[in-house]
Amino acid sequence: MKDVKTPLIGRYVKQKGGYRAFTPFPFPPKELLSVSPALYKKHEEAVRLIGKLDGITRLLPDKDFFLLMFVKKDATYSSQIEGTKATLQDAIVAPVSDDQFKLPPDVDDIIHYINATNYGAELIKKLPLSWRYIREMHSKLMEGARATQHAYPGEFRKTQNWIGGKSPKDATFVPPAPADMNDALGDLEKFIHAKDRYPSLIKAGLLHAQFETIHPFVDGNGRTGRMLITLFLHYSGLLELPVLYLSSYFKKHQKLYYQKLNAYHEEDSDVDGWLKFFLEGIIEMADSSIETCGKITDLRDRDFEKVQELGAQTASTTLGVVRHLFGQPVVGVAEVVKWSGYSRQGAYNMIKRLIDLKILEPFGDSKYGQKYIYGDYYALFDEDFAKERKKKK
Repeated sequence: MKDVKTPLIGRYVKQKGGYRAFTPFPFPPKELLSVSPALYKKHEEAVRLIGKLDGITRLLPDKDFFLLMFVKKDATYSSQIEGTKATLQDAIVAPVSDDQFKLPPDVDDIIHYINATNYGAELIKKLPLSWRYIREMHSKLMEGARATQHAYPGEFRKTQNWIGGKSPKDATFVPPAPADMNDALGDLEKFIHAKDRYPSLIKAGLLHAQFETIHPFVDGNGRTGRMLITLFLHYSGLLELPVLYLSSYFKKHQKLYYQKLNAYHEEDSDVDGWLKFFLEGIIEMADSSIETCGKITDLRDRDFEKVQELGAQTASTTLGVVRHLFGQPVVGVAEVVKWSGYSRQGAYNMIKRLIDLKILEPFGDSKYGQKYIYGDYYALFDEDFAKERKKKK
């Protein structure tokens, strides 16, 4: 993609209110058809790693449970990019929380994101990746959420929005006016389904950047746009399971993430710079996910072998509980009762066995309503937890 000084993606157009809104050109511009050799090289490396990741995840047993943790991690970082203070640990504890575990109110943002992602993964089996689909995802994300006031879940905006500043006049970025937005949305939906010459991951990067440029909702655009990346990779056939998420990469490089997106929708658009950053994220996160999946497999084999030594009848039920721990690694007695069908005393006994096997460990210091964590597994997803745990040992 050659360096151009003339407007490429769109231009700023003065509006009746005296401010200027970014108005996209028909998308994609013809100039975007030329992909630089450097980007092709990065694309090839990213595709290779995604192919390797896809091969590994296809062989994973209990993959639906493992997927839940990838989703929860992405939900946490994507929500944190928008200012949420709650952590992954808060999100993991939330389903089993009680008065002993005081959770921050904005953990609700993460829970809504998790529910929306899981909903989208099922919905994509019935609906094509379309604006109807995206509106349903947005509705699930925003409906009843803590910060939903005036967000109009599932509805495209009918008013001008902006990013930064107190009004469009002093904003960092002003997306298209509603009338221009509708044309841009139509172009982007056609782009999603077009049989064109764009390499698949280049297309995913353009989809995210253009969606964020259009900013079609009153609120929730960033989170919805980040969900779209993984769902597009899944929808396009690159990944059988949606296990590649970029939110932790974007959070790690949050300032640069915003800089690259802002440069994308300047009049002298730096599309190449955005795509380079995006592909580097794909490479980093695919490599990380491959390593995590390998460690999960080793851990599962190790702990299943421990459980098998309990004897056939006890082992069978205990293995069922351990499988559930891969999706919900923090539990109380109530969860073990539900998963095993045991009485509360039987569930206590099972927890004791899992502690003796060094699979579960006490979580927190409450004597009433004690929780337990599958620490070795959870540490694969939470670096801070892993570091703190290592200090204590």
